Amino acid sequence: MMTKTQRVKPSYELFDHTADMGIRVTAPTMAELVRPASEGLYAVIGQLAPDAAEPARPVNWRLTGAEPAVLLRDYLAELLMLFERDHRIVREPVVAEFAPDRLAVEAQAFKLDQVRSVYQHEVKAVTYHALEIAVIPGGYRATIIVDI
Repeated sequence: MMTKTQRVKPSYELFDHTADMGIRVTAPTMAELVRPASEGLYAVIGQLAPDAAEPARPVNWRLTGAEPAVLLRDYLAELLMLFERDHRIVREPVVAEFAPDRLAVEAQAFKLDQVRSVYQHEVKAVTYHALEIAVIPGGYRATIIVDI
């Protein structure tokens, strides 16, 4: 008798990788990888709190490329740049499209509360090392390595 494969739940886990940090993300669809990948990147950096007194501002990304894993990596690199340049983080990104050659994400960018945020690692870059999105039973698994 065949059993129906359970869809995986969107989640992330962090793992040590040499002098770097890895983020392993699972989700039932490629589009659903984006939110836990974002959360995983921020978890590497620390416990980041938005400033409730500052209004959020809309941000969006329209990325193109030849491979879904590279698109996800490029999106995370954009988040890192937004964090470093503007001291902003996104919450609950909405994926408008995630195709093999395109990724479109919309979100609200919140200013960081520097007093309440607790920093753990400086993320220097989102790397291409061991970068992949793999099909697994019930969904997808992405592996991303960040240089700390």
